[in-house]
Amino acid sequence: MKIVRIFTGSDGKSHFEDVEIPLVEKQPADWRSKFTKASGIIFRETSPQYDLDYHVAPQRQYVITLEGYVDITDGSGATRRFGPGDIMLAEDTTGQGHISRAVNNKPRKCIFVTLD
Repeated sequence: MKIVRIFTGSDGKSHFEDVEIPLVEKQPADWRSKFTKASGIIFRETSPQYDLDYHVAPQRQYVITLEGYVDITDGSGATRRFGPGDIMLAEDTTGQGHISRAVNNKPRKCIFVTLD
């Protein structure tokens, strides 16, 4: 299972990294990843005008997009678009952070699964 990680590099800027989550545990009807302890869950809907300049993630968290799209720009200027079913692991809790922007003036629904 593939996700995108955004993290703070040694340069103090946010960077993207593609990560493969290994499915290592065979169950009768599926494969599963190793267990990851979470501390909470937040349900969120952004406005169609959602536009945040550089900011850091408030804590380590998975961001799972359910509906709509968001463009995330890292510290190098690279932009990635996240839509329904995409998962991002936000770990850039220090440094310059990233930019988040709504796409096509539409709201977005997502879930944050906090890890800290």
